[in-house]
Amino acid sequence: MHIAVMFRHMDSSDALKNYAIEKIEKVKKYLMEPIEVHWALSVEKFRHIADVTIVANGITIKGAEQTEDMYSAIDKVIDKIEKQVRKHKERIKNHKVTNTAKPLSAKLNILSYEDIERANEPTLINTENYFIKPMSIDEAVMQIDLLDNDFMVFTNSTSKNINVLYKRKDGNYGLIDTGQR
Repeated sequence: MHIAVMFRHMDSSDALKNYAIEKIEKVKKYLMEPIEVHWALSVEKFRHIADVTIVANGITIKGAEQTEDMYSAIDKVIDKIEKQVRKHKERIKNHKVTNTAKPLSAKLNILSYEDIERANEPTLINTENYFIKPMSIDEAVMQIDLLDNDFMVFTNSTSKNINVLYKRKDGNYGLIDTGQR
């Protein structure tokens, strides 16, 4: 962890520097290395301002607080930063993607609009399994017309990518190429 403490419009103090470094240890447990911390401690008239920027694992977290005492400003900004970091950590933990789908298969989840409006979280209404066959785009167009479907999931026989072919409202077709190999 790299920590830099900068003083503006005030004399540098080892006690304040050590206090800021000690307090940043409180949020270190939520972040992954490498962690870079930049403190800017300044005084403007009677306001003591503690400004901190943390860069860790591709995210940047900023916070600033001002009070009549520099130590309380540091405490307040650390509390603010800790809330942000905890919130970010929870978001990451709750949105982990599990790779449980079998290769060359897809699932379609259909939700009704009434259920979405009634509940905070959507409920699963119907699940269908599609087995993806290798075919050309022309064959997929013929299959959509033959089966009177709005879309077709297939493996493109030339590129070996999973594609989704769909009917557009104007009568033409759209193609989504996942680019997986």
